[in-house]
Amino acid sequence: MMHGRLRIAQVAPVYERVPPVLYGGTERVVSYLTEELVRRGHDVTLFASGDSQTKANLVAAAPTAVRLASGSDYQAAASSSLAVELGQVVERAGGFDVIHCHVDYPAFWLGRAVHTAVVHTLHGRLDVPYLRPVFSEFTDAHVVSISDAQRAALGELDVRWAATVYHGVPLARYAYSPVGGNYLAFLGRIAPEKRVDLAIALARRTGVPLRIAAKVDAADRAYFEREIRPLLDDPLIEFVGEIGDRDKPAFLGGAMALVFPIDWPEPFGLVMVEAMACGTPVIVRPCGSVPEVTRPGVTGFVVDTVDEMVDAVKRLDVIDRAECRRWVEHRFSVERMVDDYESIYSRFVRSNPG
Repeated sequence: MMHGRLRIAQVAPVYERVPPVLYGGTERVVSYLTEELVRRGHDVTLFASGDSQTKANLVAAAPTAVRLASGSDYQAAASSSLAVELGQVVERAGGFDVIHCHVDYPAFWLGRAVHTAVVHTLHGRLDVPYLRPVFSEFTDAHVVSISDAQRAALGELDVRWAATVYHGVPLARYAYSPVGGNYLAFLGRIAPEKRVDLAIALARRTGVPLRIAAKVDAADRAYFEREIRPLLDDPLIEFVGEIGDRDKPAFLGGAMALVFPIDWPEPFGLVMVEAMACGTPVIVRPCGSVPEVTRPGVTGFVVDTVDEMVDAVKRLDVIDRAECRRWVEHRFSVERMVDDYESIYSRFVRSNPG
């Protein structure tokens, strides 16, 4: 679906490379979006870390992604690099038809500083109190949500929602696994709201091995050492650590199910889509976007308690893995995601007086 050749800026976080070496949902989605836009013939400039890999024009605010390069100071390094990045965007703004930001509210002021159309995709949770004054001030910022559930916390505020655009994945990178394996998978990061402790409890209750592929941020290290590490001393539990794109399809496709027992308003949850793309059903809790991203009883089970999770494991044989794959093909492909964004860009370019 072509909407004319556009000059598009994609503004990515500098926490991770685009695409990430290991963990990094936002940067991964930005990469998928950027490369498909280039493939469709658009003139795309990617603002990101200097070690990013892209067919777009790359403008670097930092030589390398800051999380893996800056140690415990990566938050401060990310803030300073973002200031540089936004300065670079303003300096070049006249050369774009549309600027698409993925760095959340710190870039809301851009629309007031440049004549180019600016749109922001919000990738994080919106239910934190300190965000309300931001949205109350920047009622002129055009924003995209990644699920309808993400918007709920801002329900009564005057927010300029441009659309909801679900993330998409390149299906060719996620090989379909028609059979699966004999273990449960947990993929993501170790944090209190991700509730890996419930996944461990599920493995112990069912006797099914659990493989945990997850990163531990510095902010969550104390929680990991205090609450989670003692639970890993069990032959059923294997802590794999952080994995990258090369290992992810085999890890997910080889599982009998992905366990996603979150306890927070998940804005999207890309790992659910990645698992289902491999044919692997999901066992998830009904938080945030989960009811939008999954199809209960068809792509897995949306349950709450550990008892219900145990029952879900026993019923996995009723899930058609091919149907999990078809669900992603229909709703969560990169092509569908980029179709949606092309429509938004065209609408904003037409309505922007420049």
